Amino acid sequence: MNEATGRLLRKGDYVFGSFMKPEAVDGYINGVNPGDRSDVLGRFPFSETSLDEAMEYAAVGYRVWRRTSINDRASAVHRFRDQMAAQQEPLARLVTRETGKPLWEARQELLATIRALDLLLDEGMNVLAPRVVDEIGARSDSLPRGVVAILCPFNFPLLISAMNTAAAVLAGNAVIVKPSKFTPGVGQAHIELWDRCRLPRGTVNMVQGPGSVVGQRLVSHPDLDVLVFAGSYDTACSLRRLTQHRPELPVLLQCGGKGAAIVLDDAEIDRAAYEVMVGAFLTAGQRHNSTGRVIVDDSIYDEFVECIVSNTQRLKVGYGFEPNVFMGPLISENLRTRYRRFVRTLTNEGHTALLEPQPVPNQLKGFYVRPSIVAVDWMQGSAVLDEEPPGPVLLVYRAQDWQQAVGLHNQIGGRISASLFTDPDNPNLSDIRERLRSGALNINRGTIGASLRLPAVGLGISSNGISGGLGLLRFLTHPRSQLTEVRDFDSMPKLPGTNWLDPNHSASETDEVLPINDDPTELGDISKFLELAPD
Repeated sequence: MNEATGRLLRKGDYVFGSFMKPEAVDGYINGVNPGDRSDVLGRFPFSETSLDEAMEYAAVGYRVWRRTSINDRASAVHRFRDQMAAQQEPLARLVTRETGKPLWEARQELLATIRALDLLLDEGMNVLAPRVVDEIGARSDSLPRGVVAILCPFNFPLLISAMNTAAAVLAGNAVIVKPSKFTPGVGQAHIELWDRCRLPRGTVNMVQGPGSVVGQRLVSHPDLDVLVFAGSYDTACSLRRLTQHRPELPVLLQCGGKGAAIVLDDAEIDRAAYEVMVGAFLTAGQRHNSTGRVIVDDSIYDEFVECIVSNTQRLKVGYGFEPNVFMGPLISENLRTRYRRFVRTLTNEGHTALLEPQPVPNQLKGFYVRPSIVAVDWMQGSAVLDEEPPGPVLLVYRAQDWQQAVGLHNQIGGRISASLFTDPDNPNLSDIRERLRSGALNINRGTIGASLRLPAVGLGISSNGISGGLGLLRFLTHPRSQLTEVRDFDSMPKLPGTNWLDPNHSASETDEVLPINDDPTELGDISKFLELAPD
């Protein structure tokens, strides 16, 4: 098969260590290249019955995998990492075909995935290591939770799915992965790598299908132990409703919402404009932490706007396999329609389009658009701070000073990350950091920069407050504390009022029961023997 065209071999769902095509097909999802709709990867069947089988066999796999040593689990993840490293180029080309992102960007996703797996192996073992306190006979172990459902997004179809699955496997869980309906081919390729890693059958499973059918059934399954979701806020709300009868179910929701940038009067304008432009329009503005808004100090507003508009006009939009392309298409016609409607609605409400959505001359039939920039007249009307800007659109706000800029930022519904462009020696920097309400803060860097070594929790509607990155390992396990008493029972102090008799002493009716001195000064400190022990 040609790496850039041609139908994929659709292998079906992956259940109990084997690919299988469902016997009772409930429907199909179409794998189509969003940059060239004539490039059809194939029709992928889905079935709710496959999901039930995957859940049943995942429970079987978990019973074996949870007993596997942490070193053997790490070896399996290392084999997966090596398989991915050996398949970098064909995987990158497949990512480009299914997402439309330029090939250079898809290659970067592969490199980032491999680095994430290396980090997981290097530092994850320490996260999962038991804590031992010998002086009080105590230890705490991180135990796997069970069967984990992982619902994957389309924007990073390999990075997020591979990282989340590897973390669950390393922690000792069994996994059921549901790829995005837009990237079934990458989902299949991801599981093919696990298939080569010689795991016990049922440890890793995969089901294809749309979220409205297979995803909802997976989330609602009574045998599910953990849910990990990355996607839109609206979908997250639906998942909450589906799981409201199970308050005990651990759920991680990563909802994006986009990031925001603040550019102060002492910022380096070229740097700020470049970082904001890249953050807003890379991956066609479809990243969870893309820069959706920029708040600019009034004194440099005109200069900043002129710089970013003129440079954005020169961005090359085109087919992902063409050379020197910065931005590919949107993932679907639905998103392209939402994008155009969003900008049109803003202009109808009195806001100013500095760059309007323009068609992209292209012989290929893809979901192409050019980026747009809209100046929001927030003091005269709607501040447009709640809705996530869809696709490659940047909203620009004018602020009088840093206090007003921070106040505007803190009203945004989703605050996954913030960029602050200013002089590092700004005397107000400490106050700004203290007042800014954001999950992550990047100073003189774009919102899309992040490190898996650091905990990351989006504020507002961006998440439900659970950390990703290496912190995912803590979510995918539960701590079990253990206390062991090694003292002889005879040597342990007895509590006042128990009147405990020595079992080696034969008491008679005439024996006198000696009272225990209940004077606290005589009893001493016995708190470590009680439930209230501070240790």
